[in-house]
Amino acid sequence: MAARNAVLGTFFLNGFAFATWASRIPSVRHALDLGPGSLGLLLLACSIGSLLALPTSGGTVQRYGARRVVVAATLVEAVGLILVGVGVGVLELVPVTALGLFLVGLGTGTWDVAMNVEGAEVERLLRRSIMPRFHAAFSLGTVAGAGVGALVTFAGVGVLWHVGAVGVLVAVLGGLSVRGFLEVDPDRRASAKGNALKAWAEPRTVLIGVMVLALALTEGVANDWLGVAMVDGYGAPAWLGAATFALFVAAMTTGRVVGTVVLDAYGRQTVLWGTMALAAVGVLLVVLGQVPGVVALGVVLWGLGASLGFPVGMSAAADDPAHAAARVSVVSTIGYTAFLGGPPLLGFIGSQVGVLNALLVVSIVLVPSALVVPATRRPDGS
Repeated sequence: MAARNAVLGTFFLNGFAFATWASRIPSVRHALDLGPGSLGLLLLACSIGSLLALPTSGGTVQRYGARRVVVAATLVEAVGLILVGVGVGVLELVPVTALGLFLVGLGTGTWDVAMNVEGAEVERLLRRSIMPRFHAAFSLGTVAGAGVGALVTFAGVGVLWHVGAVGVLVAVLGGLSVRGFLEVDPDRRASAKGNALKAWAEPRTVLIGVMVLALALTEGVANDWLGVAMVDGYGAPAWLGAATFALFVAAMTTGRVVGTVVLDAYGRQTVLWGTMALAAVGVLLVVLGQVPGVVALGVVLWGLGASLGFPVGMSAAADDPAHAAARVSVVSTIGYTAFLGGPPLLGFIGSQVGVLNALLVVSIVLVPSALVVPATRRPDGS
């Protein structure tokens, strides 16, 4: 199906663009001579851009359709990436780099909502769970982007040429990737007018957002702190910390590919409760396991457990096509606050009890979030 392949492509491209920037953070830090605090403030510019985009993106998608919004968002992100390259590689100015990152965040947040709305509509038409595979494509894009980033950094390619070139690539491929997107239904667009703000008052939508928040925290904590926890908590070398994170990403990607079959067989509630349990047990094994084999098993269970919460939350928010854009925007906004607030929260707790022990917060958060899983039920009760 052309629409399915188009959505897979745009998810992959989004992940590739994100990882391109992320892979050069050490280079940016060195080029701009930033300390940890200054670097944290610079990174905040990207998060602010995303959080400003997410609440309004639903209404934009309703008005103009996912295809146009993705094209516009990729252009904004492309300009942002080019500005980052110029700010770091030519001008060596933090304000210019920060402006570029703000646009990267703005483009990413808008792009994220639009592609999830389109993915949910394709999933509805196919009548089977396929959203996790779209998110698996994003994960594969991040792996590819990080891999290219590592290679060009090793080869001594500057930030300007690397990030700037990817910016141009995103601008070109962003328009090509959406050519198979579904046509917008004018009647549905008209009927959905004005629902963007109303979605924030819907209990079911907010509860889905709360669940996604917990699962996003489960994923985000591993992204930011798992490697550090291995080094600080177990005295592992830096390369092993990086390998541990790679194992987590591989397990999460596998869970998203296989999860589509499991979701269709057992339904959302059963699968989400099962994956939450896997994640909670996995974290406990990572923190308390001590033996390398047990810790590795914990990382795999954690990755599998974190794999389905975000994509299933997007699907649940979009169950009603007429209100999909507004509800996906709300759920995304709530969920992404975990990526913004999670790292500093774990950093604060880690400074008190150690980074490894601080990971237990994930297991604690998953317990109450399991109570809101019934909100994700499909209209047919599955």
